[in-house]
Amino acid sequence: MSLLQPTDFNIVCAVLGGFVSLFGLVSYFIKERLFLSEALIALLVGIGLGPHGANLIRPLDYASGSPERVDAITLAFTRLVLGVQLVLAGVQLPKMYLFHQRRSLGVLLGPAMLLKWGVSSVLVRLLVPGAGWITALATAACITPTDPILANNIVKGQFADAHIPPRLQQLITAESGANDGLGYPFLFAALHTLKYVAIGPGGARAAAAQWLGETVCYVVLLSVVYGAAVGWVAKELLHFAEKRKLVDRESFLVFAIALALLIVGTCGMLGSDDVLACFVAGNIFTLDDWFRLETMDDSLQPTVDMLLNMSVFLWFGAACPWRTFARIPTARLLLLAAAVILLRRPPVVLALRRWIPNVQSTREALFAGYFGPIGVSAIFYLLLTQEFLGDLERHAGVEELRHLITPVVWMCVITSVVVHGITIPFIMLGNAVPDSIGIVRFPSWNVRRRQQRRTAKASGGEENALLNADDDEEAAAGTAGYGAVAVRG
Repeated sequence: MSLLQPTDFNIVCAVLGGFVSLFGLVSYFIKERLFLSEALIALLVGIGLGPHGANLIRPLDYASGSPERVDAITLAFTRLVLGVQLVLAGVQLPKMYLFHQRRSLGVLLGPAMLLKWGVSSVLVRLLVPGAGWITALATAACITPTDPILANNIVKGQFADAHIPPRLQQLITAESGANDGLGYPFLFAALHTLKYVAIGPGGARAAAAQWLGETVCYVVLLSVVYGAAVGWVAKELLHFAEKRKLVDRESFLVFAIALALLIVGTCGMLGSDDVLACFVAGNIFTLDDWFRLETMDDSLQPTVDMLLNMSVFLWFGAACPWRTFARIPTARLLLLAAAVILLRRPPVVLALRRWIPNVQSTREALFAGYFGPIGVSAIFYLLLTQEFLGDLERHAGVEELRHLITPVVWMCVITSVVVHGITIPFIMLGNAVPDSIGIVRFPSWNVRRRQQRRTAKASGGEENALLNADDDEEAAAGTAGYGAVAVRG
């Protein structure tokens, strides 16, 4: 028996541990000096170590040579990462945030999502050869939601602290968390149309009944009720245990992550929307702000979150089905990905800006519109689609959708990770070069507030002006005192 044991498990552990260790040694420099996202680095390393690179990470071997098993592993991985991420996103939002910001979120989760779905559908229909409207609608539904993991990379760190007001950070976090679960109605509107109208039997009435009864009521509304109930019960139980000194600090800190695992598992067994349930549970769990304030200075939750995020993008880089990209001309695929990033969201947010109170200028609308990345949630919906198609009988519409949706969604995800991952470094480069070069600068939010202070002081009304500015920030953030703390800090 050979002493050397280069098994798949040993290689994966070595690769993951080595990558995380090496990245950790220079993580501050990469994220806070170069302003590169950990998702971008992990994706590139996954590509380099995957089957088309060093071949150290071999997803197909782990799945016994079955592409379907690779998809099943990836789907489970995305559910786990999204569940943990969305519970933590809900926990990190201020007290009663969804209620206080219902108007802004209502616009972003209603008309804005509908318009993003429509714009993306038109782009897919026009730029993908052979794509019919059902294929375009289903594909667009996968890339409509804003990814909470990539969005989280944008609204945290030195760049966000300096350039993005807290109300905008919180709005992007809340919207990306909520709209992930709300992608179900858009996706299954197209899939049920394919199943009952294009294939039959049943027709439009059966498709509408199935969509309303199964997707909207059972999958979406049940997940909201279930997430709220679990979040409320968990909050009360943790309060009870903490008051009676029954829970130690370690268990207290990991409670939200355990809650995410519980919801992902139980919702998965029920066949409901575990992604939306996790976000709702996180918000209800911190309805009184107690848990958020108790864990604000703790690093356990962000650490677990970072490990999961880096792992999933490392896996994406290795598991990406590159050969499927040959199904669509490369120029059209790249053009589509670029058009989706530029047209799917920025014009929509800009057009609806006046009805979104937390977006207070055209510049903020362009920023919030541009930074609506496509990531883990798109792969999640893609694999749900493939799973749904596997239960349908052979049909031209089914084969068309199965053939085209994979390269389009994966290309949009990779392009978004790369483009959004390098945008902030280019912005900071623009801030660093002399004005004479003519690069557009991205103004600092803190600098603008200091300028307001100087202007107010010069006019003799500094105290009132500062109080009014802080009150406005508090109202926008939906939490007492938060704006004042953020500005004065």
